[in-house]
Amino acid sequence: MRDFSDGPSHLSVNTATVRRQGDFLAIVEACARHGIPAISPWRDQVASVGLDRAVRLVKDAGLKLSGYCRGGLFPSSGEHRAAARDDNRRAVDEAAAMGAPCLILVAGGLPHYARPGSTPSKDLVAARAMIEDGIAELLAYARTARLPLAIEPLHPMYAADRAAVNTLAQALDIAERLDPGGRNGALGVAVDVYHTWWDPDLYAGIARAGREQRLLAYHVCDWLVPTTDLLNDRGMMGDGVIELRRIRQAVEDAGFTGFSEAEIFSERWWSQPLDTVLATCVERHRTVV
Repeated sequence: MRDFSDGPSHLSVNTATVRRQGDFLAIVEACARHGIPAISPWRDQVASVGLDRAVRLVKDAGLKLSGYCRGGLFPSSGEHRAAARDDNRRAVDEAAAMGAPCLILVAGGLPHYARPGSTPSKDLVAARAMIEDGIAELLAYARTARLPLAIEPLHPMYAADRAAVNTLAQALDIAERLDPGGRNGALGVAVDVYHTWWDPDLYAGIARAGREQRLLAYHVCDWLVPTTDLLNDRGMMGDGVIELRRIRQAVEDAGFTGFSEAEIFSERWWSQPLDTVLATCVERHRTVV
């Protein structure tokens, strides 16, 4: 396992971690100030300063990207299907312009939650078929941009609204059906410990992702007990119950050499100063992750 004790050279910060403390410029400048070498931007934060300017800011700061958030939310009906397709193609174009190594895909749940205005439905099987069809269509477009797509399975509590892809095995099965054999980097997975730590088949899934060369991104935070908000109460690394080093060991044994990306949606941490949050991320990366 890689030695992180000497500093943040393998750390990336997802910009949602500090989205309330500053705009994209402030976040980029702060990450550079703390010696954090990489970020994973969210589309709305990039849009707030403009894509061209965002590209320049990242380049001027000497930062790399560990991913780009996000595409997906595929289930839809009527005119919302075309809107979803066009939105995802724009996400690919933005990620390619930013120089991202992959576009993170959050699949979406039932159509009227994934794309509001779509016909309400409780048919999860149909929603999952829409997800696979949407990824297949987007994959063809992403190949032209030479941009890898990373399916991120989300915790089952989000199956209805955010993602009906809920296990690493499920995500890998989709990738294998749409990109048989893999090994070309076009379609893979993002492993987020918040969403996958509970899975009894997690380590088998990580090993499989490594064999199929589909490990494109690795996200870290922690699961608090009790959890007071299922979306915005993620823990800082080391404050919860996830075996972070054991999971990282498995990810690295599977061949992953990329950044450990801190992605923390937290009302508590959003209330802290920007520099405090980043300094804590750096310290926990060095001592806990």
